[in-house]
Amino acid sequence: MSDLVTGDAVVLELRLAKLASRSLALTIDLAVQFAALLAVSFVVSGVGASVDGALGAALGLSFLVAVIVGYPVTMETATRGRSLGKMALGLRVVREDGGPVRFRQAFVRGLLSVVEIWISLGSIAFIASLASSQGKRLGDYLAGTVVVHERVPVAANPVALMPPPLAGWATTLDLSRLPDDLALAARQFLSRAAELSPAAREDMGSRIVAAVQSVTTPPPPPGTPPWAYLAAVLAERRRRDLLRLGGPGAPGGATSPPPGYSHPGYPPRPAGPPSYVPAPQAPPPAPSPGPPASEGSGNPFAPPG
Repeated sequence: MSDLVTGDAVVLELRLAKLASRSLALTIDLAVQFAALLAVSFVVSGVGASVDGALGAALGLSFLVAVIVGYPVTMETATRGRSLGKMALGLRVVREDGGPVRFRQAFVRGLLSVVEIWISLGSIAFIASLASSQGKRLGDYLAGTVVVHERVPVAANPVALMPPPLAGWATTLDLSRLPDDLALAARQFLSRAAELSPAAREDMGSRIVAAVQSVTTPPPPPGTPPWAYLAAVLAERRRRDLLRLGGPGAPGGATSPPPGYSHPGYPPRPAGPPSYVPAPQAPPPAPSPGPPASEGSGNPFAPPG
């Protein structure tokens, strides 16, 4: 098992594909490529008899490159990391952050396969995969990819939900400079806050919040708890990622502080519904009807009473 990080910073525990399963998938792909080469050779031999020899050689070389390099690059790009062999074995190539591979990664892997698999008869890929704890070959190292099993149960941390009082503010966030590793650190902190001592939780939370604030704008509304700020940033980041992928975006919803999490003026989360009163979602926040959550503070996250 290995911790991989998706584009929205969700940690996935996926079983890495090692030498045995990758070899079987490669065998299927090589059989497909050899069959294609055999068919191409008949075509080229038929065409070569009626054209110039140089043209026939150029056509043959073009078809050879298309089968050896074009097949894996096209398949992995079009299917986001799967070839026919990987489909049969339930494998997929993903980026080291858990995201889907793009043309660049597939192209690097395809180019290196010429040396690793075809010229060296697979010996280079075999040795590299044996020496790697993640079963990587040289193409994976240079492309920043790893092959995983996708037909196994996965355990994912809960997706951060948007705190309703911050939904409007979050739409104005500039997240272009927020790196994946920092987003992952924030998500891990929220999911594992209950395992930390109060002092470590406050110290780590303040450091992560400061790091996130240094690469995002605008700052959160005054009085926003650290957990709510981080949850809003992660939820908005995920919503935008889903929109870029053509999805409807992440559904909003109320969220409560992580179990055991506390901050000045806010008690740890009890069992049951969230203990804060949501404020209107559209900025600037309008006064809610009825008695405010905290007299004179204007902080929707303050405990009632």
